[in-house]
Amino acid sequence: MRRLVVLLLLLLSAACAPVPSSAPDITVGSAGAPTPGDAAEVGGPPSSAAAVPPCDATASLRPSGPLPQPGAMPPGSTMERIAARGRLIAGVDQNTYLMGFRNPESGAIEGFDVDMAREVAKAVFGDPNRIQFKVLTSDQRIPALEQGEVDVVVRTMTINCERAQKVAFSSVYYQAGQRVLAARGSGITGPDSLGGRKVCATKGSSSLANVANIASKPVVVAVANWTDCLVMLQQGQVDAVSTDDTILAGLAAQDPYTEMVGPQFTQEPYGMGIPKANEDFVRFVNGVLERIRSDGTWAGIHQRWLGALDRGAAPPAAKYRD
Repeated sequence: MRRLVVLLLLLLSAACAPVPSSAPDITVGSAGAPTPGDAAEVGGPPSSAAAVPPCDATASLRPSGPLPQPGAMPPGSTMERIAARGRLIAGVDQNTYLMGFRNPESGAIEGFDVDMAREVAKAVFGDPNRIQFKVLTSDQRIPALEQGEVDVVVRTMTINCERAQKVAFSSVYYQAGQRVLAARGSGITGPDSLGGRKVCATKGSSSLANVANIASKPVVVAVANWTDCLVMLQQGQVDAVSTDDTILAGLAAQDPYTEMVGPQFTQEPYGMGIPKANEDFVRFVNGVLERIRSDGTWAGIHQRWLGALDRGAAPPAAKYRD
């Protein structure tokens, strides 16, 4: 018992001993809000390996007559191979509210782009649910097409000459334009007021290059997904987000303390990306788009998802190069 008392007294004495003057101070502070693991500042506009010659990338391939009946695809066609597989494989987003997002209640992927992809599946199978979604970031879209991982990408994909060298595009199915999203009361009024401010965009998007080329010289921050941009804006890690108005409308709907400011400063024509070798499928998809433009399907899908953004908008007219 005596030994136990002595031991307790020694431990108490050690605990009460003064801290040596050489010991470092212990300070309590905040570690700060975490940033997305792949977030990075971009030093300048993304550069291409070679200059891209000018082109009319929005001019696509004309449909080859009337659409075949679902379940009766032309022998030897890309559509027949898709039908034999039993499902269309479509690259989509799951992080962009209104365009391609995962419904938190049902777990289903929904949105304007998703419904567009379902129309292609419906044309092949007669059933819009015969579809497998492959979730892609902006940066993964073209590699997924080049490597044959998907039949089509429907993911807010702007048609441009650089991309048209690598993949084929349908005719334009939606005309968007780039704007700026900022916190209400921030003093940001558009691209001209972004000088020296941190502006978020996703890797592999045309928006990233557009921000990097703004004359006022913002500091570009690149991330994987648009929801990362919204979180960084909410945490004060960036001053603004800049991309297509369709995407910004979805972000603003999730946070009433944000607002879109300034006019559109680019034109962003969306096309469905298709592997370059599958020209028959490009023509087929363009036939699907012709149908949904004329029978009211496009208008119904638009009203469901984007009616609040541009009420009464009409589908873009198709342009063909042959």
